[in-house]
Amino acid sequence: MKKLVFILLATLSLTGMRAQERDPAYVRTISQRTDKNMSGLGITDPQAAARVKEAIMNHYFTINDLDGRRDSLRKAGADARFIAAYVDAELYRHHFAFLSELMLDLNDEQIEEVKNALTYNVLNVTYQAQLDMIPTLTEAQKKRIYAWLAEARELAMDAGSSKAKHGIFGKYKGKINNYLSKEGYNLTREREAWNERIKQRKARQ
Repeated sequence: MKKLVFILLATLSLTGMRAQERDPAYVRTISQRTDKNMSGLGITDPQAAARVKEAIMNHYFTINDLDGRRDSLRKAGADARFIAAYVDAELYRHHFAFLSELMLDLNDEQIEEVKNALTYNVLNVTYQAQLDMIPTLTEAQKKRIYAWLAEARELAMDAGSSKAKHGIFGKYKGKINNYLSKEGYNLTREREAWNERIKQRKARQ
């Protein structure tokens, strides 16, 4: 069985197929999604725009390929811990290679935009909701919350589906809730008061 797994690893290249060798409908979907992700970047150099688009599309391709490889290893009977370690190592390597590619043509602010686009802007939506729900958060608490959401975003970038991305953020939201409870906040009361403020805002509109 181990021999079979190693043969499988050798034959499944993480660099994957070129776009021309993939299903045209899938490539078209990824191309359109990437165009949408890049819509706010303001890249004026056509060659830079082409390189960024290729990097983002290859990111989607690589994550998809790795999901397929994970499934193949499971079917081959590989140990679950081996699969997890292997996938984590490949994701780690790809993650920083991807960001390095983006750094060649994008500034820090633009890279932030790409990260948010890849994760449905959940970081900013969640962070602003936390600030709105609990106006009394200290600066230290705000920084802690933002740091956790930023960490969740880095992981969610490499998740292969919307459900998986939101699941990662969900785990970190739970961590934030536990933290705030330990900091003395009654989250039930805070949420009730927040909902009431939202109702009042809507009534005034």
